[in-house]
Amino acid sequence: MSLTGPVCILVSYLVGAIPFGLLLSRGSGIDIRTQGSGNIGATNVARLLGRKKGVLTLALDIVKGWAPMVLAAPLVQGEPRRDLIIALCGAAAVLGHMFSVYLRFRGGKGVATALGAFLALSPLAVVGCLVVFLLTVRLSGFVSLGSLAGSAAILLWLPLLGAPAWKLQLAAFIVALIWAKHYQNISRLVRGTEKSWKQRDRAEE
Repeated sequence: MSLTGPVCILVSYLVGAIPFGLLLSRGSGIDIRTQGSGNIGATNVARLLGRKKGVLTLALDIVKGWAPMVLAAPLVQGEPRRDLIIALCGAAAVLGHMFSVYLRFRGGKGVATALGAFLALSPLAVVGCLVVFLLTVRLSGFVSLGSLAGSAAILLWLPLLGAPAWKLQLAAFIVALIWAKHYQNISRLVRGTEKSWKQRDRAEE
């Protein structure tokens, strides 16, 4: 393996580590790390700063998961372990968001960045995941449960769509990371103390 692969993986981590939600909150007088859920992702940004900044955060976090994999693909075209390098770029971007070097290795839960990586794997599978996410949130009222169900759904859609093994392995790794980052939400869901989106909105009015 030449240096191209390791450099792509490192750059993927550094791009994934950019805390767009925090950057967009600058000048607002609100530190999203200490208010709301304390998360730097789009959901907390939308609650604290409005839907426009929430949507922009979501878009940027998706792009930083998608772009490293797509841009690395032609750069490592001749590498003997091309698929592995691309997979590691996706994993590095998600890990960067979760454990950002710019935030002393703290970060978000990685759902939007994972969505970007999943888009690079299979746009059609992502459509299926979004359907699961939206249905779960609509029926339960919990964004966290929707994120868990939607992310896990990728492990169903990829095999059904005939994806190669390396894509399924990368997806499984990312899903495991997402579920691990949601351990507090899972605990609250089990205990029945997790707040729904509407309950959070009313509490913050």
